[in-house]
This record gives sequence, structure tokens and C-alpha cells, in this order.
Amino acid sequence: MSSDDERSDEPGSGAPEQLALIRETVRRANVPRAKPRTWRGAALAGELPVARVLVNKGALHLDQYFDYAVPEELDAEAQPGVRVRVRFGAGGRQVRGGRREGGGLIDGFLIERRATSDYQGALAALAYVVSPEPVLGPELLELSRAVADRYAGSLADVLQLAVPPRNGRAEGRPSPEPLPPPTAPSPGTWERYAQGPGFLRALAEGGAPRAVWTALPGPHWPEEIARAMAATLASGRGALVVVPDGRSAGRVDAALTAVLGEERHALLTADSGPEKRYRQWLAVRRGSVRAVVGTRAAMFAPVADLGLVALWDDGDSSHSDDNAPFPHVREVLELRAAHGRCAFLLGGTSCTVEAAQLVESGWALPLQAERDQLRIAAPLVRTVGDGELARDGAARSARLPSLAWQTVRDGLRTGPVLVQVPRRGYAPRLACERCREPARCRHCAGPLQAPDQRDLDCAWCGRAETAWNCTACGGVRLRAQIVGARRTAEELGRAFPAVPVRTSGRDHVLDSVPDQPALVVSTPGAEPVAEGGYAAALLLDGWAMVGRPDLRAGEEALRRWTAAAALVRGQPEGGTVVIVAEPTLRPVQALVRWDPVGHARRELAERAELGFPPVSRMAAVTGPPEAVAAYLAGAELPPEAEVLGPVPVPGAGPGRPRRQGDAPPGETWERALVRVPPGRGAALATALKTAQAARTARGTGDPVRIRIDPPDIG
Repeated sequence: MSSDDERSDEPGSGAPEQLALIRETVRRANVPRAKPRTWRGAALAGELPVARVLVNKGALHLDQYFDYAVPEELDAEAQPGVRVRVRFGAGGRQVRGGRREGGGLIDGFLIERRATSDYQGALAALAYVVSPEPVLGPELLELSRAVADRYAGSLADVLQLAVPPRNGRAEGRPSPEPLPPPTAPSPGTWERYAQGPGFLRALAEGGAPRAVWTALPGPHWPEEIARAMAATLASGRGALVVVPDGRSAGRVDAALTAVLGEERHALLTADSGPEKRYRQWLAVRRGSVRAVVGTRAAMFAPVADLGLVALWDDGDSSHSDDNAPFPHVREVLELRAAHGRCAFLLGGTSCTVEAAQLVESGWALPLQAERDQLRIAAPLVRTVGDGELARDGAARSARLPSLAWQTVRDGLRTGPVLVQVPRRGYAPRLACERCREPARCRHCAGPLQAPDQRDLDCAWCGRAETAWNCTACGGVRLRAQIVGARRTAEELGRAFPAVPVRTSGRDHVLDSVPDQPALVVSTPGAEPVAEGGYAAALLLDGWAMVGRPDLRAGEEALRRWTAAAALVRGQPEGGTVVIVAEPTLRPVQALVRWDPVGHARRELAERAELGFPPVSRMAAVTGPPEAVAAYLAGAELPPEAEVLGPVPVPGAGPGRPRRQGDAPPGETWERALVRVPPGRGAALATALKTAQAARTARGTGDPVRIRIDPPDIG
């Protein structure tokens, strides 16, 4: 090596000369220029020269297909289902050389190739094909259109949820070869259910049974879902299961691996990261994998030859999408089961009113265990009411009844003890002071509220109530359904100083805890799984959950309690649950009897009598007062439609983050509810969508937010 070479390796030596040489080389290089994106003068494809494209515009007045010319160079790649880029918004006057020009580049999906176009003017050309990978098949397109129509939304918005963002590296990697169908599994713990083995046998033989499954408490439900999916795969078909969160997906993922082996299924969750998740999604679309477990977005997974769709815990709020058009996983999977003629399994340790309606209508059959099996699997549930709390010295001093103290002490001798504490921010609902019957409006049966602590009005229709009296007992005094102060984890830690205290909540959620004595304090929905089950559980401040100002308060409270109690050991093993709530409340009694199905049936009967969802269909219209009034005045609603409200929408409190749908800071929004009887939901959705499309096309007035079947209506 020469001395010059040695000097050239020193930092900074010769850098200006090297950079100048590089720049000059780049200037002289014969780099091909980018092709003109209008393809002016370019020859068109010889066959099917017209491409029908769905542009990525969520505006309802643009919810249609647009025709574009296919240049000859793009003929091979421009196939149905691929992502494309097109010029949009130029208008009909910018035409040169037989091609429409101008407009901004926008993403889209190529829907089909055609020989001619219905449009009589000049067509713009496809700008380019983003990728030759077809990601939008006919089945997914049909499903997305059905979802858009049901929720009064646009097809482009649904496809934003259905098709994940492209990742070039994942797309460039080949998917594995599909494996042959596995053998049909044994029933396993499905034998605890009278109809369980028959359900698996029907799946393995290629049948399409529909069932609402009330799962027994305990740790076996992930394996039971895995066996149902394995039975479906054995018939040569695909299977899809959607769970509410990543922790549940991980449990089903492990169970599927144990039942099926490696590389038999795909896991679609946000925790996987964009590249891995898109790679898994492509493996499903290409047919390499026919079993999918995932969270909400997996409801659109393009599983080939779909034979089973399954949903766990449909009452969980995470199953309702927060992006337009706000679809719910349960409804989407019902559409897939109906359109694809595949099996349907809706499971959970509790039962929602919607699930009860599926059974009541005959669309699905019940799948549950006999009482003798339930007595083995379920823990003993004991209650503590207001009277005992008032008389109990321990409750007055430490805000815990003596029964709860004793249960914790006994449980800590053999394992961990779960303590469920409601989140902050639960607002009380008004009820009769004498019998606890919820106070409801005489006009629309909505919940009554007292925003100024004096005057009563309805949270739905806004009508004032000046002479309320209880319809059940005739009482005239109201009370908030929350009694006493909230219990805290710090108090339990001080009461049991020698026992470790673990917390699981919004900021830090535990997946599991060891089978050792410990106090596990958790908010609803964040309870970790204990190895071997919890020895006992305390469900504190039950009034805070039952007393929420929401139609689903009782149903949601029972679902939360049942989910926590299902983690406790069975009664033969000493498992005990203590719930601190009024024993006479209907959800509490349902928990004591472990009868979520009976509770759901009674709720369904009451809602049918009062015209509440899901018996009726309801939509929420939210926005500035003038915009809501103008929208409702211009909408051609069905004759049977009943408008409730509008009423003011409470905004985010000081220091609290603004949620989607909340009014902007400093503004006051209102919400109106539109209710129609059974069978008129499609007409309502069409009317609301038409009115919204006309409003956005004119571009006048403030926008309003439309949500079909809102999850919380007060």
C-alpha cells in the first residue's frame, strides 16, 4: 500500500474531490426519466382496455366505481384486485390527446377489466400499478360492500379496515406450501357439553352448524376453540376465530399449536408489527394457511374455503371498531356465515342480549353444559349487601366486609387471590331509593339524569320529568346506585403486609401470575390468568358497574364479573367469589346462580317490550346543533322512524383526552337517536347514507357523525 493510499483512508482526506467526482458522474449518467403518468399518446391494452377502479375516497357521494384506460405497458400487471394509483379530481375539461389529464394522484383498487365504459367522455389512464399482488378478491369485495351498506358507510372506508397497508419486503417473500388437512381431533373437554361432540362431528363432516356457546368457567376454552378449528380443517375448509385482545389471541395461538402443530395457522394481531402481520395476511390470502386467529381486524381475513367463523366474548367493547363506518365483529361474522354458508360459533363465559336474540330467532342453537358439569367447574359465589355493610364494623373501618376479609385470608393459604376494582369515572345512574328500579323516561324509556343535581330530564329525548314515581313500588325518592367509598389496592396492601400485591390495569396489564399466595388487584378486563386458577376473588364496588348510565349496564357488569369469576378454581377445589353489591339486583342474582343465559333472555324480553336494541335498530346522529337539525330535516327517514332528542353530548372533562366522537374543545355538540322497528334497519341505513352523501356533495354546513347500532346509548 502506498503512502497516498494510506493518506486517503484518513477521515476527511480528499472528501471534497470525491464528492465533486460523484456529483459529476451522476449528472452525466443516462438515467431514464419517470414515465409520464398521463400516458399521453400511449397505446391501450388490446383486450379489456377499461379498468373499473375504486378510489380511496371515503366521501359517501364518491362511493362508486370510476373507469380508467389501461395502457398497453400495464396490461399484464393491471389485474382485478391489485393496488393502483390514478389521477382524480381533474374535471372533464382537461383533455389532451384523447386522455383526461390533471388531478392528484390517489390510491385505489382495480375491481375489474372491461371492454367498454359506461362513461361517454375521455378516460384518464391508470398512473401505475403499485404491486401486481392481488389483495382484493371477489369474496372480500362482496363482504365489504355488505358491511358498508349495513352501517351506512362507504366501501373505501371498509376496505381501509379490511386490507392491511402494503409492505414491500413481506410481499416479496414467498409463502410456504399449504399442508394437507389434519385428522379430525378427539372431542376432549367438549364432552362436558351435551351437544359438544356432535358439533365437532358436524364440522369435520363439512357441515355448517350455528351455535351460541356458553362456555364453562375454567382454562379450557382456548383448547376447545382450537379443536373446533381443527375439526373444520379436517374437512378441507378454513377456519377463523376473532378474540378481543392480544392476551386472548396468545392463549388460542398456543392451543392451536398444541392441537395442530407448527405452521398450520396465522396470528393476526397489532402486536406482530406491520411486516410480520402483512406477511401472515398474505399467507392466508394465497391459501398457504387456512386457520386464522386474531383481534378485531382479522374479521375480514381472506380465508380460503371458509368453513367456520368463531367469536369469543362478543360483549367486549374492543369488538366494535372506532373507525368509520364503525362495524362490529359479531355482525360482520354473521354476514360471512350467511353469505359463505359456513359454520358460526359465538362463545363466552357470559351471554349478551344479541346472542340470546340469535337463539330466540332460531338463527343459531344453544350450546351449553348441564348443571352438574357447571357445579363442578364454577366457584361458590357469595354476596354482601348494603345492610351487612352498614352493620359490619370491619366494613365501616376498612371499607371491606368481614366476609371478604375471611375469604382473602383463607384463599391466601393455597394460592393467589384476585381483587377486581372498577375503573375511575363510572357515573351513577338514578334509581328508586326503595327498590332500586332504574328511573326511566315515561316517553321513550330512556334513563333519567340530574345534571344540575335538581331537575330531572331524559338522557335520550331530553324531555323534563317533573313528577317521577317508581313504576315498580310507587316510590318518589331517587338515589345514586353507588353506595360507600371505593376500595383501593393500598388498603389491601396495608392489611396484608407479608403478601405481595400485584396490579394489572390500563398502564400495565399482566398476562399471568404464578400459583403462589399473592393479592392481584385488577381493573375489569385486565385480570391475568393464574396458573392453576385463583383460590378466591373479590368483586368490589359492584354498584359502580351496575349503576352506569347505560342500557347495557347490567349486562356489562355481569359479563365482567363472570369473566373474573371464571378464573377462580371450581367449588370442589375450594374456589370462592365474594361480590360486594346489593344481592337483590338481577345481575348479582344471575352471577350467584351462574345463569348468564337466563339474564340475557330476561333483558331481551324487556327490550322487546320497550322497543330497545337489538330488537329495534337504532342510529346516532352527532354534531353541532344546527348541523344535526338540518341533517334530520333533510333526511327522508322511513315512516316508522322515531327521533329521540337531540340532547347535549358531554365532552371530555378537563385534563382528560378527547375521544373520537367528542366535541372539539369549546364547542357544544348534540346527539339524536333514530329508532326503527325490526325489519326496517336496511331502510334506515339507506336513508341516512343518502342524506349524508347529498350533504357532503353540496359541501354546506358542518359535518355530522352517523353511527348505526351505537354501542352505548345511555
